[in-house]
Amino acid sequence: MASVREIQPWDELLQAGRADERLVRQAMEHERFPQRVQIPPELHPDVRAGLARRGVEFLYSHQAQALESAWERTTITTTGTASGKSLCFQLPTLEILSRDARARALFLYPAKALAQDQARALHAFGLKRLRPAIYDGDTPREQRADLRRRANLILTNPDMLHVGILPNHTAWGDFFKNLAVVVIDEAHVYRGVFGSHVANVLRRLRRICELHGTAPRFLLASATIANPAELASRLTGLDDVEVIARDGSPGTNRTIAIWNPPLVDDASGERGSALAEAANLLVKLVTEEARTIVFMKSRKAVELIARFAVLELQRRGRADLADRIAPYRAGYTPQQRRELEARLVSGDLLGVVATDALELGIDIGALDAAICVTFPGTVASLRQMWGRAGRRGRGLAVYVAGEDALDQFFCRHPDEFLERPVEAAILDHENEQLYTAHLLCAAHEAPLEQADAEVLGPNWRAFAELLVGSGDLRERPDGTFVPRRADEYPAGALSLRSAARDGVAIIDLESGELIGTVDAGPAPSTVHQGAVYLHGGRQFEVVTLDLDDRRALVRPFDGDWYTQAKKQTDTEIERVLASREALGVKLHFGTVVVSEQVLAYQRKRIADHEAIDLVPLDLPQTSFVTQALWYELADDDLGTLHAAEHSQIAVLPLLAMCDRWDIGGLSTNWHPQTGTPTIFIYDGHPGGIGIARRGYEAFERLVGDAHRLVSECPCESGCPSCVQSPKCGNLNEPLSKAGSAALMRAMLA
Repeated sequence: MASVREIQPWDELLQAGRADERLVRQAMEHERFPQRVQIPPELHPDVRAGLARRGVEFLYSHQAQALESAWERTTITTTGTASGKSLCFQLPTLEILSRDARARALFLYPAKALAQDQARALHAFGLKRLRPAIYDGDTPREQRADLRRRANLILTNPDMLHVGILPNHTAWGDFFKNLAVVVIDEAHVYRGVFGSHVANVLRRLRRICELHGTAPRFLLASATIANPAELASRLTGLDDVEVIARDGSPGTNRTIAIWNPPLVDDASGERGSALAEAANLLVKLVTEEARTIVFMKSRKAVELIARFAVLELQRRGRADLADRIAPYRAGYTPQQRRELEARLVSGDLLGVVATDALELGIDIGALDAAICVTFPGTVASLRQMWGRAGRRGRGLAVYVAGEDALDQFFCRHPDEFLERPVEAAILDHENEQLYTAHLLCAAHEAPLEQADAEVLGPNWRAFAELLVGSGDLRERPDGTFVPRRADEYPAGALSLRSAARDGVAIIDLESGELIGTVDAGPAPSTVHQGAVYLHGGRQFEVVTLDLDDRRALVRPFDGDWYTQAKKQTDTEIERVLASREALGVKLHFGTVVVSEQVLAYQRKRIADHEAIDLVPLDLPQTSFVTQALWYELADDDLGTLHAAEHSQIAVLPLLAMCDRWDIGGLSTNWHPQTGTPTIFIYDGHPGGIGIARRGYEAFERLVGDAHRLVSECPCESGCPSCVQSPKCGNLNEPLSKAGSAALMRAMLA
């Protein structure tokens, strides 16, 4: 006879999904037994007492290992969600602060909510000598001087470090003179353009510390990634890195379900709404009183799923449960977010629908089920979200697929998907545009000199001379470099979220708020007049784009269409950095000049992707230099080449932690420099950030994944799940699904 505990609140749900084939695959993650270690007796008595106040009676093996490693070298901990990673850096930090009254610590978080959560956790230790303080854009100016003077542990974010702390390091003199430890939490977030910026900010931090006579220890924590040691080294510039990856915490009996909405149209491959499926799952789980979190990238979709679920519960006469479901996303006030978090922890909320604001390590208590709606971009993020389920010994983790190419690829290969290794986090701190911008910031912080090669890298002087040529720096007779205009503030003009110094500001006309920036090169493609622009999950319509003033004015948008730019793209090979024979083709990697001109934009209905109209535009041509892979072929059918290019761009995020929107491509049946049909795949950010390099290195796997994506898709002639791209500059014409499958099959043979 089955015990009560073996009957789970989701058993009936999974049985129904199995019956109508929406449940593609069910698997189990089995319980993992903890490896416990005695709390080291040599820890400071105050720290031991603080652990007791927190209810910590022992350490897990990875926590003890991280504590020991922290005294010797840079350490990165990459154990799973809810494994107690925070203690891996809290303990060594608290030990240092308890033993040395003058010591200081700096904790960096990618989001304000994480810093707030960590501040609460630190206060719970109740240590006499611990004086933590949050220092970010929300900190009142009149309190900042007092915080600098009083606090011995500062919690902030890379943006504030870049724009507020490092340029004013003289005011932080006492802090930097005693800085003993720097913590970088959620390190996997620092990849791509953002990661490349942060890597430069951290080198500037190390340089300022040296100027003040200190060399702090760096401690990092990350979700599981393929290259933790490389990421830690690339971020900090330090080589001797210890990786703590063996998880000593207890694991949960977790049921994993891959869920695919039913086919609506066999010919087109159209499926039912992933949002409606997620809302239905949420309703069924909440009805069984299973505490559930649903993750979705778009803010608008978060609100829709929550709304669908509430209406369905009210229709069923369960208004009592409808009141226990809420959306959670950025854009709420801090007080609203704190209230939602408190309701989650207490169990008052049964269901929450969230953006990835709750993917990261905020403590929201024990949940029964976690549902991820559409692929979040990386396997690492998906596992981070799934890790929210089952903190009471059992859990359900669901992935609801959308119609995107990767989602359907995973549904056709569920076993491989479940076993798929996590991706590598990629960044390139020496991207010329980023590096020179940060070098200029560093020169304003202190004159650049030969000794800086140790921290800034051996190529700093060559880049400094470029800045002399552009009129930003001048070289003094003693060989040091200083700003030509000392009264400027370059950090204030440099966003860590953009690849260029001359980005286009995106301004909400209704609120006057600066909601973001976009690089000047791709701006005509993404924020042209009439474009529907997505930012942080919110939709805006672009009213005007002024390239001279570098401004795009937008207003909130709730229409039922999206836009796709029609553009003409050309590539000029600037420099070949590597070449090899691969799969019977000549494969190259190097730098290219991408020239684009947006000619028009098409409006398409969201529901069925049907074209509404084509609106002409009159915009200038733009160009940028970036990194690319390209290969030469004999096949000159443009539809074949175009479809192969799209499919390879679609699966490249499986090799690198990036989004398909970070990647561009061009296929031509004759290129003037190669003299043959050629396919180009390039980084969509000026200067490149390493995505195309990863594709070049793993080209065989890239083509293999793309071939399976196309050949196994059940559609007749190409659909959004295989060869159609939402960002195609030729509006997905021409495309030959059959031709691309045959081409890649021949390459692989």
